[in-house]
Amino acid sequence: MTKIKDLPKHKRPREKLSEKGAENLTDAELMAILIRVGRAGKSALDIAKETLKKYPLSKLLTATKDELTSIKGLEDTKAITIKAALELGSRAVGSFHDSLPILDCVKATVAQLVDLRGKQKEYFMVLYLNARKQLIHKETISIGTLTETLVHPREVFEPAIRNLASSIMLAHNHPSKNIDVSGEDIKLTEKLIQSGTILDIEVLDHIIITNDGYISFKEKGLLFK
Repeated sequence: MTKIKDLPKHKRPREKLSEKGAENLTDAELMAILIRVGRAGKSALDIAKETLKKYPLSKLLTATKDELTSIKGLEDTKAITIKAALELGSRAVGSFHDSLPILDCVKATVAQLVDLRGKQKEYFMVLYLNARKQLIHKETISIGTLTETLVHPREVFEPAIRNLASSIMLAHNHPSKNIDVSGEDIKLTEKLIQSGTILDIEVLDHIIITNDGYISFKEKGLLFK
């Protein structure tokens, strides 16, 4: 058995978390931090791997304290620590989703785009939504003239895939204050709708913002699917 203290410093879970952040640890390494110490012949990391083999993350959430303590090396204190950490994480996720804005109408969407007003250059922005139409991510894709060379489907949908978005809203501003929809606007929107169809990520709307107002492709019947 290799003890955690015998591992190179950069491979020890606690030190790795401190240096690289929790997101760069494996599930077993995170579990090992909660377990803290091992037992005869097994390190905390070994016990963590054994636990996750028996109870993958999808099952770990519902595993009882008694089920966890059936694993050698997980006495009451460690099992309670794991259950408390899982419950806290679950509550944090629930709190996060409850606080997310819901974009279920054009007015709510426009409220998320106020920072596009007054820009001297043309900004192309995408709002990424979950299955409940809650805003989970917002990203500026390009700055400059709105052309196909500056707005490519891969740049629009890569964040959607990364953030597990179910749908997206497109938006850009017209610094010229001209509210009219251009042929280029329509052409780009159609291209992104087609790309979204392939990826099963729906384009819900494309909104053009000016200092004085906005225009919604959905309201104008310009979304051709």
